[in-house]
Amino acid sequence: MTGLHGIHVIIGIIMIGSLVYLNWKGWFTKEYNTPVEMTGLYWHFVDIVWIFLYPLLYLMDRAHQ
Repeated sequence: MTGLHGIHVIIGIIMIGSLVYLNWKGWFTKEYNTPVEMTGLYWHFVDIVWIFLYPLLYLMDRAHQ
């Protein structure tokens, strides 16, 4: 699970890096910023999933000892 999360984090970093580059090139305006919104949603989705998976997978066993 940690490896899978790491892959998604790397994808998110690439997406954010792409946004930085595209913004530097002037692609985004006040009217057109959908890729920025979608990347933010993706990044926070990965974040939220990990917040639930970490305790479920790694901390549940410690509660039974």
